[in-house]
Amino acid sequence: MVASDGDRYHGVARSTRPRERREVPDLTRFAKLAVAAAAATFVLIAIGGLVRATDSGLGCPDWPLCFGDWLPPADLHAWIEHSHRLTAAVFVGPLVGAVGLITVFTRRRRDRPLLAAAVVAGVLVIVQSLIGAAVVLQGLAAELVTAHLAMALTVFAATIFIAERAARGPMPGLHARPALTRLLVLASGAIFVQMLIGSWVTGHAAGLAFTDFPLMDGALIPAVTDSREATHLVHRAASVVVAGLVVWVAIAVHRTTEASLPRRLALLLVALVVVQIALGGLNVLSRLSALFVVPHLAVGAAMWGVSVWLVLVGRRLDPTAVRHATADAATAGPVDTVRAYVALTKPRIIELLLVTTVPTMVLAQRGIPSLGLMLAVVLGGTLAAGGANAINMYIDRDIDDVMRRTRHRPLPRHAVDPRAALWFGIALTVVAFTFLTLTVNLLSALLAMSATAFYVFVYTMWLKRSTPQNIVIGGAAGCVPVLVAWAAVTGEIGLPALILFAVVFYWTPPHFWALALRYRGDYAAANVPMLPVVRGEVETARQIVIYTLLLIGVSLLLLPAAGMGWVYLISALVLGGLFLLHALRLRADASSGRQAIGLFRYSITYLTLLFAAVAADALIRLPLV
Repeated sequence: MVASDGDRYHGVARSTRPRERREVPDLTRFAKLAVAAAAATFVLIAIGGLVRATDSGLGCPDWPLCFGDWLPPADLHAWIEHSHRLTAAVFVGPLVGAVGLITVFTRRRRDRPLLAAAVVAGVLVIVQSLIGAAVVLQGLAAELVTAHLAMALTVFAATIFIAERAARGPMPGLHARPALTRLLVLASGAIFVQMLIGSWVTGHAAGLAFTDFPLMDGALIPAVTDSREATHLVHRAASVVVAGLVVWVAIAVHRTTEASLPRRLALLLVALVVVQIALGGLNVLSRLSALFVVPHLAVGAAMWGVSVWLVLVGRRLDPTAVRHATADAATAGPVDTVRAYVALTKPRIIELLLVTTVPTMVLAQRGIPSLGLMLAVVLGGTLAAGGANAINMYIDRDIDDVMRRTRHRPLPRHAVDPRAALWFGIALTVVAFTFLTLTVNLLSALLAMSATAFYVFVYTMWLKRSTPQNIVIGGAAGCVPVLVAWAAVTGEIGLPALILFAVVFYWTPPHFWALALRYRGDYAAANVPMLPVVRGEVETARQIVIYTLLLIGVSLLLLPAAGMGWVYLISALVLGGLFLLHALRLRADASSGRQAIGLFRYSITYLTLLFAAVAADALIRLPLV
């Protein structure tokens, strides 16, 4: 049974009513109003695409009137632009406003998230109309057009949220699958960003920067000569990322739950992304015909709406509907096997390594290197690091089987045969060396292979099981990506690259020791002589403070070595100061797992932001003298 409006407070049925079990409950009148607002917003976005596709953005060159009158003249472009304004004024504005007023002036205002969404939607509709006016008065400035679309997409999401919450009540307090929710949010965010990139492409007339598809000037990674081509390339690259995430979402949803609604939405999202890619190709091949440009934007908006709905549905998954797949390699399907092999590469560690790569290339170039070179270095570095990690998992499979933190890895749970994992790692290493040699240069390829050899033979096979200084010395392998990046741009290893190498080198011990403090018992059980096991928590915390001070000092050496400016100086001092504060807090309470994990997490933020500051300083150039 679904409660009527009279029986529910802001969409929540009285506790005496039977709990709703249906996936898609009957809609209340308020929920139907929110659905109408969402539908009107979607139509408005599609009409906006028609306006852009037909070059009708200035069909009415003034605002809010059209050629000084409320009705446009007998001109097609004027009427197309006027239909966009009319839809906003007659449908979207009143519907969103009605949703907001009903929420504010009824008992639904007690539902804080619902109230916030209604207020945000109402405010953004007003902001969107003002930006729309600015778009016309400023002659279709690309920045304003993109902001205009961003407001519309946000209103669309807010009305979907309101409709879903009004129909099904507040969210449960606990996630059935928080990892799945994070993946759904990531995919939805990627779709949103891709929509804005598409608007930027249109605003800068970059839609035909490359006139072939799926290649660009006959190449997968073309030589980029101007900003239009760079913008177009980013849009196509982002579409590959979005497609990958959507497929990942569909696989994850089908493996996670038997519920039909999230499965249908996930499949719909896959279908939409296939259609969207096809329309993108037709846009290019048809030389931006409105017959394909308008559906391209509409399907993109539909993808955004479905992804938002899927996030909400995924957040509501009933734990009883979650299925638990077996991890046995004998019963695993092809998708499970692929996921296991991907896990062998330790993707999260690779992400951290690559955080240092692109900023180093920007510093070496003193500008933005070619996108082709950056993609080649990132892909080659990913393959190299993935190969080293897979071999590391093969060697450490006995340790991983003992430690609680690592029991879920592919080899301990028998998702991959150990020998297959070893050959997989070797194959990735060979492919990485060949790829870097062919696409970057031999020096970068040799450096990447040296990191793999050091990580496997020196750290994994020797130091890790023999000395508490294992991570201090062995951590050098994780520092090599900056040398690879520098060599890729300059063909040599310069002093700034060596300083950045030292930054990562001194960052590694406090980063890893903080994690080791949290899992000290695991390492002790596995007989791995990590510093917290051999020397204790107090000494480890003291060493963390020492290495943090060394890290701050080394980071400042980049100022004279690379001629860094104010952006880097301020960033290095602030980020280093916060790092030291975390280290001192841990020193004061060395047994606190909370402080240890807090330091570990901040160390990742520190490295990411410090290298972002390296790139920003190289681009902005605010010299100290």
